[in-house]
Amino acid sequence: MQISWLEWVGYLASLIVMSSMLMSSIIRLRWINMTGAAIFCFYGFMISAPPVGFLNGFIVIINIYHLSKIYLRKEYFTMLEITTGDRFFLNFLQYYDREIKKLFPSFRLDEKNPGVSIFILRNMSLAGVFFARKISKDTLQVDLDFVIPEYRDFKLGNFLLNDNCHYFLQKGFTRLVTFSESDEHTRYLRKMKFNTMEENGKVMFVKELSP
Repeated sequence: MQISWLEWVGYLASLIVMSSMLMSSIIRLRWINMTGAAIFCFYGFMISAPPVGFLNGFIVIINIYHLSKIYLRKEYFTMLEITTGDRFFLNFLQYYDREIKKLFPSFRLDEKNPGVSIFILRNMSLAGVFFARKISKDTLQVDLDFVIPEYRDFKLGNFLLNDNCHYFLQKGFTRLVTFSESDEHTRYLRKMKFNTMEENGKVMFVKELSP
C-alpha cells in the first residue's frame, strides 16, 4: 500500500507532538509542541478536516501566548553562597545525582578546596548550583555548573557568568576553566562564550573575565 505525502505529514506531526511530551524543559516542550501543532493544523486543512485544523491552530496560539510570557516576563535571580559541608547542598547533590552524572560524570566534591560554591535562585526557587576550585591565584576550575532540567534555558548561565562576572573579579579571579564530557554541556559553554584550547591532549574551555 502506497502512503501519500499527506499521510507522511500527519505521521511527522504526530511524532513531533509525542516527542514534545518527553521534554523536561517547559520551554522546549512548548516550542516542539507548537511545531507539531502547526504541522497538524496544515494537515487538517489539507485533508478537509477543519476541526483538526482549527484545534491545532488554537494550540499554536496558546503556545505562542505562553512562550511570550516566558520570554517577556521580568524574573528575579540571586546567588546564595554556601559551604561544601552544607547538608542541604549535599542532599541536593544526592537528589540530582543521576542528572549530574549525565553532564558531569567525573565530578567529585572536593571539600578541601572549594573556591566558590553557590546556589542560584530563580524567582526565589532553587534552580542551580555552581562549584569551582581555585587552581591558581586568578583562576577557577569549574567542576559543576548544574541547572535543574526545568530551568535549562541559558538564563541562569547568563546571569552568573555574563551579567555578574564582577562577582568573580571581586574575589580576585579573572579566568574560568572547565572541561566538557557531554554534547549538551559543550553547547552550553559555547553559548556562554567559553573559548577552546588544548592542554595535555585534552580540550579545555576557557572564559576570560573582564569588567
